[in-house]
Parts: sequence; C-alpha cells; structure tokens
Amino acid sequence: MTDLSAEDTVLATFDPIHDIGTAIYLGRRTSALAAEWGWANPFAFYVAGRGGMLGDVDGDVVAAAFGWFDPATVLPLYEEGRSVAGALGAADRMMEATARWGRTRFAEIDPSTLDRFVRAAGTLVDGSAAAGLPLFAGWRAHERADDLAGLASQLCQILREWRGAVHLAATTAVGLGPLEAILANGREGVPTAEFLGWAGPFPDCSGLVALHDEAEAMTNRRCAAEVDRLLTAPGRTGFVEDVGILASTLTRRVRPAGG
Repeated sequence: MTDLSAEDTVLATFDPIHDIGTAIYLGRRTSALAAEWGWANPFAFYVAGRGGMLGDVDGDVVAAAFGWFDPATVLPLYEEGRSVAGALGAADRMMEATARWGRTRFAEIDPSTLDRFVRAAGTLVDGSAAAGLPLFAGWRAHERADDLAGLASQLCQILREWRGAVHLAATTAVGLGPLEAILANGREGVPTAEFLGWAGPFPDCSGLVALHDEAEAMTNRRCAAEVDRLLTAPGRTGFVEDVGILASTLTRRVRPAGG
C-alpha cells in the first residue's frame, strides 16, 4: 500500500470503525450481557452505558452530548438505564461489554496485528484534542482493558465517539440542527431519523445538502489534522490495514438486537 495522506486515512477507516462500534453497541452479545447484569431493555443499557461516561449527570446533558437522537427518546431511556446501577455503574458495564466483545470477535487475529493497532489507535485517542467533545473525553478517561483484544475493541469505540463528536460540532458550526443534519443525508435520512427516535412528518431538507456536505468535509479535515500530527506515514498505512482486518470479523449487516 502506498503512503496515505491523513485525510485518506480518515476516509478509509471511518466507516469500518463506525460499523465495529455499532456492532458492539447494538449486537446480541452486548444485549445478552445487559440482561445478565439486570438491564431488561438493551436500549436503556445503551443510553445509560454510553451516556454514563459523562458521569452522574442529568438526562438533558446526555441528550445534548448524543446530539443526533430526539431528546424525548433519550431522557426516559437514560432514567430507566441508570436506575439499574447508576450512570457510573452502567458506564463500567458498557466498558466491560465492549472489551468482552473484542475478546470474542478478535480472538483469531494475530497478536502482532492487534498490538500495532492498539499502539496507533492509542496514540490517536490519547493525543487528540478533546475541547468541545465531552462524550469522547468521557470515554477516553475511563479505565481500559489490559489485554490486546479487549483494548482494541474499546479503542475502536472511543475512536467512533471521537469522530462522532467532531461531526456533531461541525454540523452545529455550519448551522444545522441535529434533525436537519440527519434528513439532509439523502435517502438514508428518514430511516435514520426514525431509528433515532424522531417522529414524522419530516420537513424537506433537500435544500440543506450543501451544508451537510460542508459539515462532513469539516469533520474530515479536523480529524485528518490530528492524524497528520500524531501518526507517521508508515503508521497511517498500518492503521488502515489493521482497521480493515478488525472490520473483516463483522457480519455483512449490523442490526440491532431483536431486529
């Protein structure tokens, strides 16, 4: 593989990292663990476990950090989820579930590949600026696993939160509200909005596509600036290769548990 630019590195790894994170959050393994730990509703565990990385905060704070979800959907799920073990307890369990997912999915990957990924991903996670990115900062501050497979899985999720938080800041910067940003994303807009708890009828946001594209470009530039600062050219090439190997363990389609 030829040397990749920092932006090419971001573009090559965003979708795979996003898909790994989604598989962790919404997969059957995580839902089964949640039920074992006392969360009958896997979505309540998702909201409390993910949002609990912010600390024991009010639901409005979690909804603001999530950004894309209808707050009316987030608030009751967060209250339901943190009633089981508190917000911090849910966050601990989410971090554990993330590590367990990796120990299962990444078990057959060569340890040298996992080690190289963990070194590069850890450099990005620990070295990137977190100003204005509270959910990323919360995940980053949490205690991590001490084994390669579990840590690799956790770092994937933290990188997913990094790019997502940068993108939320970018859409706000260009003047888009969360629902507008979702609906401006072509044919995927309405199904995504419905999955994230928004209720129709939805406004026509086709005139906002240019702003959506501007926010995407801004997000990629900001992430690429950190990649350029923190990873060498060989490091970028290895990172892309290793993310591809990790993502190859996924099934073709990631679906929520029960759906």
